[in-house]
Amino acid sequence: IRIGDPDNVLVDVLVVSKLWKNAGRASSIVRRAVTCAAAATLSTSGTELAIVLTDDSAMRLLNRDWRGVDAATNVLSFPAKKAAGKQLGEHLGDIVLAFETIAREARGERKPFAHHVAHLAVHGFLHLVGYDHQGKEDAAEMERTEREILHELAIPDPYRSRSRPRTKPARLAARPAAAAGPAARHPARRTRMS
Repeated sequence: IRIGDPDNVLVDVLVVSKLWKNAGRASSIVRRAVTCAAAATLSTSGTELAIVLTDDSAMRLLNRDWRGVDAATNVLSFPAKKAAGKQLGEHLGDIVLAFETIAREARGERKPFAHHVAHLAVHGFLHLVGYDHQGKEDAAEMERTEREILHELAIPDPYRSRSRPRTKPARLAARPAAAAGPAARHPARRTRMS
């Protein structure tokens, strides 16, 4: 897997909730995530999709109307209609992300908001290209693909806590900044959104 060529996929990001206060940063994160996912999964160029950054209220309505579930969720994917098994045009479909649910999950899982947004954009994209997680084998394949894509984006494995038992961390002595790793030495590399 390699980070994709931005010309491979056109991503239109629509911000429809004021909760996405740093909309430019969010747009950049989802574009980069989806571009990488497209490079890993698509063999053609010229594909397009839309990503909608919304809130729990709008997401709840979408989830109720399209899936019959009267609750907000973190991400929904709406693949473009197909005729006779073939994609109609170049539009893959739409991905919708809900701010409050994503923020709550990121806090609860103690992961950076930006990482969770990128993961869910990748997850949504994989649904657009035919992946699902209904069966055990399909879920394992989808998670493996997500892990590979997120690794290319320098985002830790979001499933790690589920795949390995956690042990109590050993107490570490404070390290000097020079030994603390690249993020500590270069604060501008940290990904943080509000």
